[in-house]
Amino acid sequence: MSFLKLAANLSTGLIQLGFLATAVAGLSGIGHRWVDILAQFTAPALAAAVVGLAICLLFRLWPASLIGLVSALVLLVAVWPQWFTGHSHSSPGAPVVRVYSANLWARNTDVDAMKRSIMAADADVVVLIELGSAPNARLDDLLAGYPHRQTTPLVDRPSGAARSVIASRYPLAGKIGGRPGLHSVGAVVDSPLGRLNVVGVHLTRPWPFQYQWGQITQAMALAEIRAGLSGPVVVAGDFNSVSSARIGRQVQAETGLIPAPGLPGTWPSALPAVAGMTIDQVYRSPDLALIDRRLGRRNGSDHRPVITEFTRAAP
Repeated sequence: MSFLKLAANLSTGLIQLGFLATAVAGLSGIGHRWVDILAQFTAPALAAAVVGLAICLLFRLWPASLIGLVSALVLLVAVWPQWFTGHSHSSPGAPVVRVYSANLWARNTDVDAMKRSIMAADADVVVLIELGSAPNARLDDLLAGYPHRQTTPLVDRPSGAARSVIASRYPLAGKIGGRPGLHSVGAVVDSPLGRLNVVGVHLTRPWPFQYQWGQITQAMALAEIRAGLSGPVVVAGDFNSVSSARIGRQVQAETGLIPAPGLPGTWPSALPAVAGMTIDQVYRSPDLALIDRRLGRRNGSDHRPVITEFTRAAP
């Protein structure tokens, strides 16, 4: 083996070992912040590992190819729990409710793209996080056809003023209160499924981008909100965590809610969706069955919108 080929095998093999470390972090179940931050990246790491494996095979770098194959397979196992979250059986003949949820990004001024995305989804309920000044000024136009709304105050932040909104085609039967430390908006929708509790949330960014206990305490606050609700529940928003990492596991354990599958990914929207991280999640209570989960039309944000459809779960 020539020195050049040895160096190529060594360098590409080390890169693939880095991807393997991400897979191990995702599979470990360890909640320590250093491990958890790696566990968020299993989906983009899988895409990168597959590309790296293809390059190694193309140039006949056999030792690096073997490491790349192992890395890709272990990453697939690691990402599986967030991509495929289980199936529930629906009650025959029960009505279906469609939900559109999106982090619009506070600095996004493309209100026309937002409106096209919402209209294309043709949802019954719309959950919007980080609705900035530009769409706020045109709220009635943006949400034409959704006259029943619950909003949070417009709050000034370093990244831009923003609020959250739940908008519905159906009347709202009440407001769902929040908890200190968690940005949320909640409403009880008088839907064809009966009274449907809908909560929109936006968790802070994970450590090291924000303080260490931020997401943990916010997930606890969400569990308190959930504990006060009876009947079907849908929680949608930007969790800044994938469902299989620490915060996703905490949400599931403390609320009993079930995440929608995370394939394809939602962030960042500049990446191909298969390589994206599904930090924009939708959770449901066990009395609801998920019919469909897909991405919506682009809306100018760095997050992709999510469209989910629910019906009653079979007894």
